[in-house]
Amino acid sequence: MRIDLINFCFSLLCALSFFLCGHHVQANLVWPTPNKAFNEGYSIESFVQSTASGRIESGLFGCVRNHGRRFHEGLDLSPTMYDSQGEAKDPIFAITSGVVVYVNSEASSSSYGRYIVLEHNEKGLTYFSLYAHISKFANGIEVGDRIQSGAIIGIMGRSANYEIPKSRAHLHLEIGFKLTDHFQAWYDRQSFKTLNYHGNWNGMNLVGIDPLELFTAFRERQVSSIKDYINNLTISARIRIFTNSLPDFVGKHLALVTRSNLGRNIIAWDVAFSPYGLPKQWTPRFDDEGIRGSAGDVSVLTYNRRQLSTQSCHMVVNIDHGVPVISQVSLRTLRLLFGLH
Repeated sequence: MRIDLINFCFSLLCALSFFLCGHHVQANLVWPTPNKAFNEGYSIESFVQSTASGRIESGLFGCVRNHGRRFHEGLDLSPTMYDSQGEAKDPIFAITSGVVVYVNSEASSSSYGRYIVLEHNEKGLTYFSLYAHISKFANGIEVGDRIQSGAIIGIMGRSANYEIPKSRAHLHLEIGFKLTDHFQAWYDRQSFKTLNYHGNWNGMNLVGIDPLELFTAFRERQVSSIKDYINNLTISARIRIFTNSLPDFVGKHLALVTRSNLGRNIIAWDVAFSPYGLPKQWTPRFDDEGIRGSAGDVSVLTYNRRQLSTQSCHMVVNIDHGVPVISQVSLRTLRLLFGLH
């Protein structure tokens, strides 16, 4: 069936019945597949797709792969609908209103396969949702399109630069933040042997939050906005970097800045990181506050020993003989955020 016809049919059903297509967790957050299991409170086995390991937890966000040693940035959602050849055919819905900022139609150029990225704005935050392993995009969808919450953007599939069998077709959903608008400059300074085919929407430039935890927080009415959710995230560590630069990340996420810098000279930033590396809180430090350091100095101010002891990968800081050491993951993030070499 042509995807434009599917689009039409589902749009018509949505207009006729909220129940059929309005899988809303709250007013502006929509479950991205037709599967009602999450919203009806069923277990993760009813909507999460595992890896070949068969461990259902492997489809979740976090240190869930390779016995906890490998990080998975998103949430893998299983299909409920199949065509006569056994291919998944579930429509994919935009989780909230936004603008299409990237469409990758070349499946072999990314482990995401065919994927689409939407950008969303809310209360001083600019965040994204990414939908990967798509079989077909909605007809005519392109960068710059404004997409309404719950609109069909594609069909679930198994596209990737590696083989995903029919039995494990799924939607890989990411929700998070772009670190910098100058990713290519950083990429060019590295020794990578492949080209950057995806510009600023390369996965290395994206830092995610847990989609299932976010949806659950909305469903349980623990939060009413993305900002609320970010504010509630545990702080894994606070890192200070001496620089007078103003990262583009700050300009797009003013809700994460703790105080104004108007009329004052910034000499450093104290950045609080969530357990998986989101720079969730920014405090500018000024030349009249008596702190000392040289440009480029980076140090750990505080760290959450209890939280770090329960995490097995993708650490913000590592503990070496009781001393906190900034991880390679965090150093890369800081270089991207501040344009450091």
